Amino acid sequence: MGSNVPYDALDPNCPSRLVLSRIGEKWTLFVLLALGQRGVRRFTELRHDVGLITPKVLTETLRALERDGLVSRETFAEMPPRVEYRLTRLGESLLSAIQVMRSWSEENAGHIVAAREKADAVA
Repeated sequence: MGSNVPYDALDPNCPSRLVLSRIGEKWTLFVLLALGQRGVRRFTELRHDVGLITPKVLTETLRALERDGLVSRETFAEMPPRVEYRLTRLGESLLSAIQVMRSWSEENAGHIVAAREKADAVA
């Protein structure tokens, strides 16, 4: 996209779609929320915070977030080796939008559950 062309996530060729796809992945929001709420975390702490995520999927999610510049990874030369994860500035800038989605989800979860139950009862 040229510098004079605004980004439009509804345009299939727009790079902003990559960002929305990353945010929309199953575990991304939970990892970002955990890091935002708890700060610097080791892998096992983060896995505990997120819950229900396998080590393989957490590793893949962290690598993708690191590649996108949302999470940083720091390795310490200790025995055993210690690795810590934290949000980058870019990741922190995304956190406020994610917090809004979290709040909306928590406030409206009951309505969604009720709507699903009603729809399932009819089906």
